[in-house]
Amino acid sequence: MTDPAADPLREDGFLGGRLRIAQPARGYRAGADAVMLAAACPARPGQSVLELGCGAGVALLCLGARVPDLALTGLELQPAYAALARHNAQENGIPARVLEGDLARMPAALRAESFDHVIANPPYFLDGTPARDTGRGTARHEDTPLEDWIGAGLRRLRQGGTLTLIQRADRLGAILSALAEKAGAIKILPISAREGREAGRVIVTARKGARTPLRLLSPFILHANPSHSTDAEDLTEAAQAVLRAGAALAPVGPDFR
Repeated sequence: MTDPAADPLREDGFLGGRLRIAQPARGYRAGADAVMLAAACPARPGQSVLELGCGAGVALLCLGARVPDLALTGLELQPAYAALARHNAQENGIPARVLEGDLARMPAALRAESFDHVIANPPYFLDGTPARDTGRGTARHEDTPLEDWIGAGLRRLRQGGTLTLIQRADRLGAILSALAEKAGAIKILPISAREGREAGRVIVTARKGARTPLRLLSPFILHANPSHSTDAEDLTEAAQAVLRAGAALAPVGPDFR
């Protein structure tokens, strides 16, 4: 398998080019999911945010670009990606602390802290043939159970803090089961590629210790055309605002409380 540390890098633009992010040319590269995760976090200036599995730092830095004066922390299992996240934070002028470690055996420095918000984009795939690239395989295939990601995030939250996840729609049951009796004020935002299509992703936001009812929101539609007929970009106005202009993903975003 390919060593992610030896993979040549490429530079990708995010938020309409406001961020320039170095990522592996052949390995795992974050994309729209990371941007939407950042857009859904209801952080406000002066608050603290932890991202579990931050990779090259795309979600963390997109959030930092939208909301000023955040105390940003990332936890990343793979040293090569942690180093990239530190590099990207410095190159984009967004202060962020990135620690190496396994969320199932969290570094002592993090176990002693609590945060206003935790965000995560856990691996999507339970089984199948792992990618030949080690970095891609680790990022995409679930070794640590989803419920452990959620449990780790909740433990690092202050009472009343928010957990924000993006995941495949068919994992929603597992997410809700892991949140039961531990968090409430749950909002579920389905993400659909096109109008009338089933949601392929969900963004779930929950508040630790809350007991208010669950809300199922109207789907967020990514593409305007009914089908993919050309190579031209056809993002909806709402998707352009989030993915290109760095807008909050309302109503999951800053109005959460």
